[in-house]
Amino acid sequence: MSKKDYVLLPQSDVHLNDVRSYVEEIPHDDYRQASEKAREDFRDMKFGVRIHWGLYTKQHLQEESWPILKMSYEDRQKYQELYKSFDPKSFHAGEWMSFFKKAGFKCLAFTSKHHEGFSLFDTKTRVKRRVNWTASGGPQIEACDLAYSVMDTPFKRDVVRELCDAARESGIKISLYFSHPDWYDADFRPYGFHPLTVPDYHSLLTKKEVDDIPFRFEKMRPLSMPALTKEEKERMVARHRQQLTELITGYGKIDMICLDMWLGVDVWPQIRETMKALRDIAPDVMFRARGIGNYGDYYTPEGFVPGSKENTDMPWMVIYPLAHSFSYDPDGSRYKGSEWVIRNLVDSVAKGGNFMVGIGPDGDGRFHPTAVKQLEESITKMFISMVSEEINRRAITVLF
Repeated sequence: MSKKDYVLLPQSDVHLNDVRSYVEEIPHDDYRQASEKAREDFRDMKFGVRIHWGLYTKQHLQEESWPILKMSYEDRQKYQELYKSFDPKSFHAGEWMSFFKKAGFKCLAFTSKHHEGFSLFDTKTRVKRRVNWTASGGPQIEACDLAYSVMDTPFKRDVVRELCDAARESGIKISLYFSHPDWYDADFRPYGFHPLTVPDYHSLLTKKEVDDIPFRFEKMRPLSMPALTKEEKERMVARHRQQLTELITGYGKIDMICLDMWLGVDVWPQIRETMKALRDIAPDVMFRARGIGNYGDYYTPEGFVPGSKENTDMPWMVIYPLAHSFSYDPDGSRYKGSEWVIRNLVDSVAKGGNFMVGIGPDGDGRFHPTAVKQLEESITKMFISMVSEEINRRAITVLF
């Protein structure tokens, strides 16, 4: 298949650089992207909300899972056991949707699993090896057998299922965020800034990761462990594929899968086969391009609106947190305001893209009152502005 038959990422996309060295620019002939109809449906959404929720919320950590990499071994062990107390009694998918409808959102992106490895859906996969960070004699990999999901918590409710059902009932399109790497599962070492590294890491990591090695070893304290065995690597690829298959087959119609990060150079052939298998199952699910290059269907400028109309036919959606980061922020003064939302939404749509604002609930499942107030104000102010402009336009028509 020729280059003209694919919709390609712009060369300026920073996340393309993460995989440019090994993911071929033109997908294999037996792979196809989502249809033009699916791309048009994506473009029609215009305005969405991005929800990041995970164990990090219980500690009010900013920047989602990333602080794990700078924690002491003792704090890492405490962190990965937070699932034992995850019990957000105030979570109610219907109430979330009522809020989203009032705010004018047309689509919802939700974290099925962030880099920390904790799944907010009822995955049937099992983690077989993890790190005991406080083991006698120092951290070591140990055998285990658990899903490391919301079903292992006191809450025991499939959050993704409840949200998908409620969103579909409310006419809100669904995007499920999924992290390629998994920092809880030792089989995923050392891919995607995993807290475990291996002796042959240089041959397994991307150029970006290798360039970051001095910073990574100084600030992120990765722990050196034996190289992956053939069995561990096969188990990693199989679990990654099974979880994505669960998401696109077990929750009704899913509109988008929001992939994040990437895995290793050496396992790209297997990940490519995963993408082909997923495409066969879900011909028009829109896959975010992170970690898969032009096997993806859309991309997301993060934390900025492009300066001009993007020079590509690939659909795009700006993702931008309302507060400091995409997860829950307890400081109401950090939320940027309704005018900021309106300005970025109008700017994105005028340039041919969509705009998705990021917020997160607290550990109990509630959004910050400031976030709710500002987002509900945004749609009201936009409506008033549109009405005023229409009245002015008609007045000018009558007068002149």
